[in-house]
Amino acid sequence: MKKAAIIFGGVSPEHAVSIKSASNIYKAGATSTRYTFSLIGVSKNGAWYLMPADYFESNSAIGSHASHQLLQMQPGSQNPFSLAHSNVAIEIDVVFPIIHGNNGEDGLLQGLLEMCNVAFAGPPALASAACMDKDITKQLLAANGIPVTPGVCLYSHKPYNASDLVVQFGLPLFVKPANMGSGVGVFKCNTLLELNENIKKAFAFDFKILVEKAIVGREVETAVLGNNDLEVSTVGEIIVSNGFYTYENKYINPETVVNVPAKDFDSEQATKLCQTALKAFEVMQLKGLSRIDFFYINENEYYLNEINTLPGFTDISMYPKLMETVGYGYTQLIEKLLDLGIELSQAKQKLIRDI
Repeated sequence: MKKAAIIFGGVSPEHAVSIKSASNIYKAGATSTRYTFSLIGVSKNGAWYLMPADYFESNSAIGSHASHQLLQMQPGSQNPFSLAHSNVAIEIDVVFPIIHGNNGEDGLLQGLLEMCNVAFAGPPALASAACMDKDITKQLLAANGIPVTPGVCLYSHKPYNASDLVVQFGLPLFVKPANMGSGVGVFKCNTLLELNENIKKAFAFDFKILVEKAIVGREVETAVLGNNDLEVSTVGEIIVSNGFYTYENKYINPETVVNVPAKDFDSEQATKLCQTALKAFEVMQLKGLSRIDFFYINENEYYLNEINTLPGFTDISMYPKLMETVGYGYTQLIEKLLDLGIELSQAKQKLIRDI
């Protein structure tokens, strides 16, 4: 059996969500006949630890117990993961990185793993970085004819006039950090005063932020799986009873409804969105997996809102629910993603690096 490691936790505000995702992946992996799983936790201050098998039953902070063994990495060695105090190597064939947000799905972790020649599930460093930055994503998609939410990008070091934004796009407006996920730092602004206040709040999360026109439409999502031969799921829908799809409505509010497949959504409508999702996946040079989110108004008007390169695997997360509609059970999906990671790593190793 191949040796897989789940890397979770991290320094971003999505630390707790990452632990929930990792717990579900670990439980699913327990029934795998092809992979064994170890746990690597990253504390809130960025230290890496080899975690005990019963960690998810303990509710302890990563790095807070003697059984959490500090790790070190040695790029260039055959086994780049080792215990810091004993230098004992940890054998790992492939990694499932499920750290959401900064230092997890923004290309930094992927770049580190690529430097260490470690296979991993999900997109490579360049695609991860480009998709994490919502401004860069929108520019690349728009340049390739994919409709994106109307808006502008603001920089913390450049002046802006909120009144001009209201004139240009009207109200309400959404403000969001360019590099954040799970609805963290996202604000809906119904007045000019709220816009000014929330722009300042959003700049606490990032040096650049997006101000976008509020779209009145259905929030629908689809999932893509694969490296070169791609599979796309049906369309699912998020229905929020209170406000919009914030962090709280994603993970806390029990009244948030997830419909998979989306109701009253005919096959022609779904096909158009799925084709757009596949095009976006290829434009952004993604590999492995991604969840692609849309605002849908009608068959002639829809906008690609965001691409999530490491979607959640919590109990209510959309990606595994969507892939289940095309025949992937939870354990089978985890195995497939690890297989794709190994496949991509092996293909890279065949490239000429020395001339």
